Amino acid sequence: MFTLPDSWVWDFWFADDGEQHHLFFLYASRALHDPEARHYRAAIGHAVSADLRNWTRVPDALVRADAPAFDDLATWTGSVARHPDGTWFLFYTGSTRAPGGKNIQRIGYATSTDLTTWHKAGANPVLSADPTWYETLDSGRWHDEAFRDPWVFPDPDGDGWHMLITARATEGPAFERGVVGHAVSADLREWHLRPPLTAPAVRGFGQLEVIQTEIVDGRPVLIFSCLAEHASELRRAGGTRGGIWAAPAESLLGPFDIDAAEQVTDDRYYSGKLVRRRDGRWVLMGFHHTGPDGTFTGGVSDPVPIRWDGRRMTFEAEPAGTGAGSAQVPLPR
Repeated sequence: MFTLPDSWVWDFWFADDGEQHHLFFLYASRALHDPEARHYRAAIGHAVSADLRNWTRVPDALVRADAPAFDDLATWTGSVARHPDGTWFLFYTGSTRAPGGKNIQRIGYATSTDLTTWHKAGANPVLSADPTWYETLDSGRWHDEAFRDPWVFPDPDGDGWHMLITARATEGPAFERGVVGHAVSADLREWHLRPPLTAPAVRGFGQLEVIQTEIVDGRPVLIFSCLAEHASELRRAGGTRGGIWAAPAESLLGPFDIDAAEQVTDDRYYSGKLVRRRDGRWVLMGFHHTGPDGTFTGGVSDPVPIRWDGRRMTFEAEPAGTGAGSAQVPLPR
């Protein structure tokens, strides 16, 4: 488990340089006292590991910019991709204040040659919500302009790059509008927004956070996170507390069956990430969200091997025996 004694740690993502796994994570000082205040004080930290269990913290990756900039409030969740020329790209969410204590989210990137020293591309974002396809703050239907958590990966057929985005549709009930936003790029630098890859779903969510798509056990899967407070009425009626979810997919670009999404964990864990170990096995990690006393915890879990049968994700025991089970089994600390 990766924790910091003086800071809360939550959303995270990875890069693999062939020798070490690089963990990029959001963190904020516990001196804030209120964990909800962490969002507007977030910076992007960095740690490295050879085994996804034992981590060494290294210099931070990014902090917010001075105003006026699209990321002058906070730097939030993203992903890392490597250009064919060897340049690393860290895509991230930039947040800026809006009237009424709300915020507007946009997407930018930074580059690095060594995964350690990062240089932002500039004070302007590369993508923002287009009201043609995506809900913006002036709709008044949500507490912020949700356009964040970029997940970037190469086109399966070798035709450029894709970005999946936590976004909201322009129509439908407020707690069903969460969609998988989509953008494309030929070079990782210039991006073009496209319509969402999903539509509002009756058994859907107000937002699908920290989206990721992978091929696991030969089958594509979409994973995301959502708490009960942001889920559709039908999901809440089922008694969910929310957590990490997995949805069937026909490919890395969908179609995705959001109505058929099932919980992988409850709200003790959040921001689930699939990562491949050196032996080729897929494992799942999440951050510790809700503690036994119902308060926010923080800290990234150890990895657990998983299986995906195309409909349901299940955990497996480690060789040393950390416990096995199916959906909603806690990840080890």
